[in-house]
Formats: sequence, C-alpha cells, structure tokens
Amino acid sequence: MKEKTYFISAVASKYDIHPQTLRLYEREGLLVPSRSKGNTRMYAEEDLKKLEFILNLTREMGVNLAGIEIIINMKDKMEKMQRDFSLFLEELKKEFFVGREDVFEQKRQIALVKFQSPLVAPFQDEKKEK
Repeated sequence: MKEKTYFISAVASKYDIHPQTLRLYEREGLLVPSRSKGNTRMYAEEDLKKLEFILNLTREMGVNLAGIEIIINMKDKMEKMQRDFSLFLEELKKEFFVGREDVFEQKRQIALVKFQSPLVAPFQDEKKEK
C-alpha cells in the first residue's frame, strides 16, 4: 500500500505556516520531504509528525532553529541508544537466562533500576494537559 503524501501548500495550510517556512526547515536539514518525479516536495505522515514536534518547540517553548537541531539530534541519539540497549538486554537474556526466563524476571523485579520499556516516551506539552 502506498503511503499518503501531501503537497507543500496543503501542509502549510494545515499547520498555518508559510510555505517558505517549510523550505527554510528543509534548508536547515530539520525536515527532509521526499520529491516527486517533477521535483515537487511530498510530505509523508512521518514528516508531519516531525513538523508538529518542530512547531511545538518553536511556538510553545520559544526554541530557535539551532536549538531545534540540537534537540532533534539528541532525541535521535537517545532513540538509537535505547534500541542498542534493548538489543544488548536481549543478548544478555539469551546468554545467561535461556531456559531460565523466570529467574531473569525475578531479578528484574528486584533490581535497583527498573527497566520497563525500550521505547522513548513521546513528548507531551504540560501546558496543553492543564
């Protein structure tokens, strides 16, 4: 199934921003939309989620473009570290607890540092929750 994509004008309208702002985000490397055969920018759902994150940082938190770049890079590194840690944990389980999964679970329950999920929690704006 083909992923749904949006033209720059539709994205700009949906998020109430000027198309030049989207082009700026692309020049700065914050957003990288795909291109059609005619070289038209095409934004996928993943691009829209990233744009929402960027807009939240700029509009709600007053972060400038340099700060956004740093935050996105740190977020990407944290997600990679989380994936690597999950793989490491799986390897440990295979190496030391194959056939003894109940022992691993018992040790995990009494650990000083609890490990619950390999996923990074989504960003939530405290202002909107109130």
